[in-house]
Amino acid sequence: MPDSQTPTLSGDNEKNFPRTMTAEGSPFSSHPSLILKPKPVEMKGDRDTLPEKIGNRVTRFLEFTFFTTYRKIFTVVFTANMIAFVAFVAARKGSPSITDVANAASANLMVGILFRQENFVNLCYEIATCVPHSFPVSIRSRLAKVFHYGGAHSGAGVAAVIWHILYTALATQEYIRDPRTGTNLMNLITTYIIITMFLTIIIAAHPRFRVMFHDYFEAFHRFAGWAALVVFWTHNILITKSNAGETGVPTGIFLIKSANFWFFCISTSCTLVSWSRLRRRDVYPEVLSDHAVRLHFKYRAMQPFYGLKVSTRPLTEWHAFATIPDEDENGRINGFSIVISNAGNWTKETIHNPPKKLWTRGYPLHGLLYTSRLFKKIVVVATGSGIGPCLSLLYADVTPRRVLWSTPNPEKTYGPKIMNAVLKADSDAVVWNTRELGRPDMVALTWQLVQESGAEAVFIISNPKLTRRVVYGMETRGIPAYGAIFDS
Repeated sequence: MPDSQTPTLSGDNEKNFPRTMTAEGSPFSSHPSLILKPKPVEMKGDRDTLPEKIGNRVTRFLEFTFFTTYRKIFTVVFTANMIAFVAFVAARKGSPSITDVANAASANLMVGILFRQENFVNLCYEIATCVPHSFPVSIRSRLAKVFHYGGAHSGAGVAAVIWHILYTALATQEYIRDPRTGTNLMNLITTYIIITMFLTIIIAAHPRFRVMFHDYFEAFHRFAGWAALVVFWTHNILITKSNAGETGVPTGIFLIKSANFWFFCISTSCTLVSWSRLRRRDVYPEVLSDHAVRLHFKYRAMQPFYGLKVSTRPLTEWHAFATIPDEDENGRINGFSIVISNAGNWTKETIHNPPKKLWTRGYPLHGLLYTSRLFKKIVVVATGSGIGPCLSLLYADVTPRRVLWSTPNPEKTYGPKIMNAVLKADSDAVVWNTRELGRPDMVALTWQLVQESGAEAVFIISNPKLTRRVVYGMETRGIPAYGAIFDS
């Protein structure tokens, strides 16, 4: 967004804007006389009303649990590479060109990095969601799974490692056959450093390791990736200089004619573009309760359907949150906010000691809920602070929806403004207070809302276990359902 359109705080405006607020007395809260109240919950969520699941236990496991879209994308990318790998080796009778193998490795590395670059990912979302509602639901429901793009990232990444293992073997064989000094020895050393970095990233990315040691995973992924890129450039320049000397071509000319050079340029640019947007931003906390806080940012007018990464320690950890547009008294977007509830050490510390400054990085990124635009009508399901990401969808007011929100003491925990936003988006929203009503059967309640509203799809923002349960419960009954991927 151009700077001229970006809201700023300076002079008296900054002085008059409170640094810390409570839900009761902030400029973001509704006047008490305007507070909406949810209707009494009359839904029973009777499991007896649920139809039988399609198929049998084996076919359901294969279609809806094992062969996820993420795994399908991974399989397509990785299998295509392995077919090329085998065909390439066979065509060269077991001795492929080391240059061609290097190109294949760096091309896959480039693809893997592209699918983590915010602008490229946003482009993928725009392409997937541009089809009209006149398209069959079967097509739109498949396009809505664009958020599984992480399968391309990991598929290309693992393929890059396989190609580089072959490259390492060929480089070692070449060195043993003709053990020259200088550049070739450095070439071999940098090759082994790169493969070590790659294997470190692959091992740390294992799902079990990510769950148990997430901070270490982030550190390994980030620093090993940076080290690999630096060594890649060193390696590429050394090998180019050596090859250019043998052919009598100037090093610069030889370099720009190399496919590797351009692959590395794109890969490096993706990393630099993201980190060049690293900024330390002012934060205006709004204390909702001892369980939740809403952090407001005023440096830009954020449109709906975007997420942002924030951090207090930018080199070691990042936390992604969906953004909610903030409006001024004239209805214009004036900054944005994120809702944080107690879900771990970082969130707990943020709630108890709300920050005045936070780091942000990269361009705002589309997420799962952006694909809701593909459907004529949807059911939005949230539990606890999962309502935060949903507020962006509710604010956009693009797709007709019904809302199911299950949480303990919703108004007391999250404040009247969030309650008003939910009820404004759906005056018949089912707001299930688990403190009074106990835990509901979310699958049965969701199915009941789908049937009553005639919705085409369900979107859920919740914890991993419940997300999988509701998505599975809907998909096995023929309703497209979408929830966040927690290991992408």
